[in-house]
Order: sequence, then C-alpha cells, then structure tokens
Amino acid sequence: MARLRAELPAALRHIRAGGARPVDEAQAAIGPGMGVFTAFSRVLEPDDTPMTARAAIAPINRVRDEISGEEAAGHDPETRFCPDWFKAFGMEAMEAGAAGDAITMAQAYDIDLGDLEAPGAFAARGGTARLLSRAEPPADWAPRGGGTHRECAQHLARALSALEGETARLLAYRLYDACERANRSDEARVWNALAQEWGAIEDAQARHEEEARAAELALDAPG
Repeated sequence: MARLRAELPAALRHIRAGGARPVDEAQAAIGPGMGVFTAFSRVLEPDDTPMTARAAIAPINRVRDEISGEEAAGHDPETRFCPDWFKAFGMEAMEAGAAGDAITMAQAYDIDLGDLEAPGAFAARGGTARLLSRAEPPADWAPRGGGTHRECAQHLARALSALEGETARLLAYRLYDACERANRSDEARVWNALAQEWGAIEDAQARHEEEARAAELALDAPG
C-alpha cells in the first residue's frame, strides 16, 4: 500500500497529461496500480489467503480517492466546500433547517455562507440551503479578484473560456467522480467534456497570449 501511494500520483499525472477523460481515469489507473501488486511474488489478504486481481482493484481505487483528496487541498475553502456538500446532499433544495447544517459545515472550512453566496455558488434562505447550478449566475459573470476555483470552473464549463491553473483541471476530474458515484450522468458528462477539452483550452490560451505580445511589440515599434 505504501508503494501504491508513492507511485500512483505520478501515474495519474501521466494519464491525465496523455488526454485521458475522467470517465476513463479509473480504468486507466488499474494498470499502474496492478503493476505495483505484480512486482511482488505474493500478495496476501489479512487472513493469509492470496489476494485476487479482482480484490486488488478496491485498494487501488481507495488510494486514487486519497490522491484526489490531497489534490483538493490546493483549492480555496469555498471550492472544497461545494463538492463535499454535493456528495452529501446533491443539488436539490434542502428542507428547512438545512441552513444550520450549511453553517456548521462552512465553519469547518473557516468561511461564512456569505462567502459562498457572493460568487453564486450557494443559496441559504428561510432555513433552506442548496447549491446553485451553473445556469443561475448571470451570463456576464466576472470573477472577483480572480474568483474561486469553482467559480472559474463552472463559468468555464458554461462558456469554455480560457482559465489558468492545473488545479481547475484536477477539480474537473474530482467533480466527475462525485457525479458518477451519485448517478448524475448529465452533470458528469459536463466535467468529463471539460477535462477532455483542457489541452485545446491551454493551446488557445497560449495563442491568445502570443498574439497579445505580438500586438504590444507592434505598438512599441518605432515609427
């Protein structure tokens, strides 16, 4: 397990860099994960019976989940709150009293509900609480001081604009997993498509920056 935890992060980075979609990541991770197990002459269960290849899939997936959780530590508190709320409650409007749960959960991230409501991520009214869909914020949304990672990722999923930061790409993988496990296939497809298009988005960002530099040099050129 220690070797699996040491080797799988690099394998996942390689898989993602190769353009693997979130829908394919779990399956693709089995190969390098199995490589760790097959490097040993024998792998035994706690009762000393040989571990089967089928049984090895479960710890590989557990470690992949651990890695996803560690990657999430790079996100801002508002962004970390939202997938955790989604996993617990989904997108549905919660009954009266749910706002108290939201306050308690937000305090664990050292944020207020206002920090979630201001960027259009969350709504808490009359004791109810729910996540807002990406269709609800205004189309002319602009991030406040750069915006939270979730703000930018949601707007990017809607408008497919350019966004810097590998953390947002990792967020797409994490949100896909959360949606897939909650049997929310429509929402899962959005995050799968976003991660799949990331290479093209980065290329567009690079072209935009190159064109901007060229235009600036042209303006600075003498006479």
